Amino acid sequence: MGLFQGKVALVTGGGSGIGRATAIAFAREGARVVIASRRVVQGEETISLIRDRGGEAIFVKTDVSESAQVEAMLTQTINAFGRLDCAFNNAGIVGPEARMHQYTENDWDDVITTNLKGIWLCMQHEIQHMLENGGGAIVNNSSAAGKRSWPRHPAYVASKHGVVGLTRNTSREYAKDGIRVNAVCPGWIDTPMLDFLFEDVPERREKISASQPMERMGTPGEVSEAVLWLCSEGSSYINGECLMVDGGQTT
Repeated sequence: MGLFQGKVALVTGGGSGIGRATAIAFAREGARVVIASRRVVQGEETISLIRDRGGEAIFVKTDVSESAQVEAMLTQTINAFGRLDCAFNNAGIVGPEARMHQYTENDWDDVITTNLKGIWLCMQHEIQHMLENGGGAIVNNSSAAGKRSWPRHPAYVASKHGVVGLTRNTSREYAKDGIRVNAVCPGWIDTPMLDFLFEDVPERREKISASQPMERMGTPGEVSEAVLWLCSEGSSYINGECLMVDGGQTT
């Protein structure tokens, strides 16, 4: 029996990286999993990886910045599995590198809409179902940049700070309803999302790794284990926490 046997978990941004690793980990522990992503091919690949391991999962094409699509995502979750116990709101984008005065309004809107509005929309619909089901656990993906600066990424930093604030505020509102809301704040994790940083400057990967206290970047699997713990009964009295998963970088 896995930690999440009989439970249903939703993972947004489940097509690659941290989202894919977390979806596979939930399935490994017995959960039936809903993977949501804008990218159909990658999302279906995650489904195949889960099914190849004997797990049960469905894919729902979703843009989390669109309210109607988020609502449809939750409707398909309930129609397929009848309930929602855990949600990992992971979908997000980095956006382009640019100094504050050169950052375009369109780029700002894209990042804020996906990273912050998207999590707000997901939590609205997830919480509605969890209230009807007697509770649940939500984990939002913020970032180490949600607690510190990252020059040349103003929208990303603002959005991830916003996720921390939204997580804490929501956790307080729904604690009495049996709904726990926490966040993870990953540091440098070796995922496809960061590939753009290394395309033109390959040596940057080695420099970043060497600068970390553990002299390496983290893996998606290491973040996924933190997410599962925050959704499990092992963290039943943890609420409103924004857990650093950064190998000690911010200490």
